[in-house]
Amino acid sequence: MKSIAALQTLVTAASLDIEPSAAELDTIEQEMPLIRAEVELLDAQIMTIDRPVNELDERRIRRARNRVLAARRDLANRAGIELAGGAA
Repeated sequence: MKSIAALQTLVTAASLDIEPSAAELDTIEQEMPLIRAEVELLDAQIMTIDRPVNELDERRIRRARNRVLAARRDLANRAGIELAGGAA
């Protein structure tokens, strides 16, 4: 009779218990304005799920979309500056 053994190490809760690095936390912090803007857009869209969209809702959604676009632009511009600055 042959015994069956695992070929790989077991995955346990202890092996999954890792914290984000400082660089990952910095990246998340830089992306927070975009994350907040996307959450605001999602909230505005969720409010209109169960009722017809009125003029106020349309304005709220449009403004939230504009905030998302502005946050994406700012994040992209910052990334371009950091890349250009790091290469010098």
